[in-house]
Amino acid sequence: MAEGNNLFTVEIITPDRVFYKGEANMIEFNTLDGEIGVYKHHIPLTTVLKPGVVKIHEVEGQKAAAVHAGFAEILDEKVTLLAELAEWPDEIDIARAEAARARAEERIAAKAENTDLARAELALRRALTRINASGYK
Repeated sequence: MAEGNNLFTVEIITPDRVFYKGEANMIEFNTLDGEIGVYKHHIPLTTVLKPGVVKIHEVEGQKAAAVHAGFAEILDEKVTLLAELAEWPDEIDIARAEAARARAEERIAAKAENTDLARAELALRRALTRINASGYK
């Protein structure tokens, strides 16, 4: 039962559902300042999520999901991710993600005056996040 002492609550909430709620002994995710790994009793922190793969380390093994922007709140015994969108690997249409990646790369490479570069870069990050997360199936 010693392992249970290391567990804390993790919630990932999107606008349309409670994506995940469970117990973990570690969670890893991307912030604007880089990747962070959180264990129980981490210092309290609120940070901005960057699109990326979230890895939830449970007693039974690891789960991974694509998370697209939002906020994270880290408390002593709970981590909450408020995400714009979250997807399990089996929910990702890899062909669609590859097509979105190609479109975004073309828009960025074209350097057209009327292209919203920030929007194209965000689309590319989302597509790459989906592609990376799909590898955890």
